[in-house]
Amino acid sequence: MPEVRLVGPAGEQVGIVRIEDALRLAVEADLDLVEVAPMAKPPVCKLMDFGKFKYEAAMKERESRRNQTHTIIKEMKLRPKIDSHDYETKKGHVERFLKAGDKVKITIMFRGREQSRPELGLRLLAKLAEDVEPLGFVEATPKQDGRNMIMVLAPHRKKSEAGKASATEDSQEDISTTN
Repeated sequence: MPEVRLVGPAGEQVGIVRIEDALRLAVEADLDLVEVAPMAKPPVCKLMDFGKFKYEAAMKERESRRNQTHTIIKEMKLRPKIDSHDYETKKGHVERFLKAGDKVKITIMFRGREQSRPELGLRLLAKLAEDVEPLGFVEATPKQDGRNMIMVLAPHRKKSEAGKASATEDSQEDISTTN
């Protein structure tokens, strides 16, 4: 480009200058001419230290990666003819996962002639979804996948909120035990 919009090292607007003049100003100031907005008309260039620019961009990238939440999907496997005590145990595990802010994939495994009775699996999944309603909701409705039936439950609150809530509950318990 013959002309660029130049921004000085302190962020001040120099204006639209010829590219040769911008390069000369960069050499005089012992800085680099960095193109920050190539799609603008005319392109925007800034006088800065390019090494510092790359370092700051890497730090922003690292910070944004740190703030991301990693969704973990826990899996719980059931059988259609599960005993009531086993069901309660598995339900307790699902509740614990949802309280921690994790998603839970519920898999019902059918064997042999059980495959001809998918309504047993649907009934069991509906019962489980109803039992854990205060903690989570059905994110993916039950669907048959070969010999298995799969449903995904998601917590009502995100993992970060769940961590803060459990920390608050722990501190409340500490206060009540000391009094």
